[in-house]
Amino acid sequence: MATTSLPTPVLVAGAAMCLLGGYVLGVVAGPDGPDRATATVTSYDPGTRALCLSGDAAAQAEGADDEGVLCGTWRRTPGQDAPREGDTFRFVSVSTADDPGVADDRARVLIYGDVEQG
Repeated sequence: MATTSLPTPVLVAGAAMCLLGGYVLGVVAGPDGPDRATATVTSYDPGTRALCLSGDAAAQAEGADDEGVLCGTWRRTPGQDAPREGDTFRFVSVSTADDPGVADDRARVLIYGDVEQG
């Protein structure tokens, strides 16, 4: 029985096609990314990183109160400007309401985002 082998360029091209196919399949069939919403900063306490947001997007977020205000702990990237009352804030929120180890309601919502520049 004779041994046959593929030329290296054919093997490399086949591997590249497999990787490209996997990437396209992941983009098409994979989960959607989070939608970044925009709201207005109602209050911010730099000591506790407690941030409250208002607006349509904040009112629709899980964890918003009856008045449509979303309060939670701000998770930020280093070097970002601290929000001030009235700033426009782009955010994604994550509710950890099912975590029994968290007693404070405000700590049950994590808010990721930053002040819109412009």
